[in-house]
Amino acid sequence: MGQPKTSALATRAAACAAVAGSLVLASGCGLLGALSPSGQVLDSISVSSPRLSEDAPLPAGYSCKGTLGNPPLRWSGVPSPETKSVAIVVDDDNATEGAQVHWVLYNIDYRTTEIGENVVKDGLPEGSVQGPTSSGKVGYSPPCRPSDNYRFTVYALNAKINLPKDATLSETLKRIADRTIARGRLTTVHIE
Repeated sequence: MGQPKTSALATRAAACAAVAGSLVLASGCGLLGALSPSGQVLDSISVSSPRLSEDAPLPAGYSCKGTLGNPPLRWSGVPSPETKSVAIVVDDDNATEGAQVHWVLYNIDYRTTEIGENVVKDGLPEGSVQGPTSSGKVGYSPPCRPSDNYRFTVYALNAKINLPKDATLSETLKRIADRTIARGRLTTVHIE
């Protein structure tokens, strides 16, 4: 299999890093592109869920019409021993109305490979921290726009993230981007 041209990847990585800083997540980059901000190729993480399927609708129970909270997620392929923590970012890719971040959870123990349904209510993984969403709320902010695609992205980080309690969404996403060494994503299309 051939290698992509470095100059094209470097250009895309620079563009995606700028996107992460300005929170224009709808550009197709998500939080990061194929390279880290330092130009290193990112490893891939496999992301799955017993309740979600790639390119299938998001069950209404995980939307603002439901009461299930966050869906359960599982992941594998986190690079070891480089990974020191894991982060999850849930966002949508609505370029017309503006992208929204619905959940940020970081400082998950690197040995963790799954989170359960509604962990915001039932108990976060020990040591993990929730960051603010686009609404300013801390915690899972259920998606509401029925025609949007929702991305559940898991990031392997080379360090824990140290932020003050009042850190902004853009500060939080930038710190995650700066420490990312691998990522994986599960994308749902629309809400049931």
